[in-house]
Amino acid sequence: MNIQIYGTKKCFDTKKAQRYFKERNIRFQFVDLKEKELSRGELRNIRQAAGGIDAILNESCKDQDALALVRYIAEEEKEEKLLANQQILKTPIVRNGKQATAGYQPDVWKHWHS
Repeated sequence: MNIQIYGTKKCFDTKKAQRYFKERNIRFQFVDLKEKELSRGELRNIRQAAGGIDAILNESCKDQDALALVRYIAEEEKEEKLLANQQILKTPIVRNGKQATAGYQPDVWKHWHS
């Protein structure tokens, strides 16, 4: 397994995800989205693996204006706006190769290592 956890140091669910993998002795790489944002390619891969843009948006994010903008603009413009407003992504984003989840989803992760 090659686990990457994208999130922020202050995100409670990101901390829970890190603890989940630590408790199972599964190594992971943590990427702080405040220090290093997702690239276009990473965002595309995560979006496809997680089930589309709506699956990776954080409905309860602080920046509701950016969330509304991404939700209601033309489909071809969404990726660009999402790259510029990564604070509206649901975290943690957990990747395992071609698989990815957004949010705390231990029920999915347990199938990755079973």
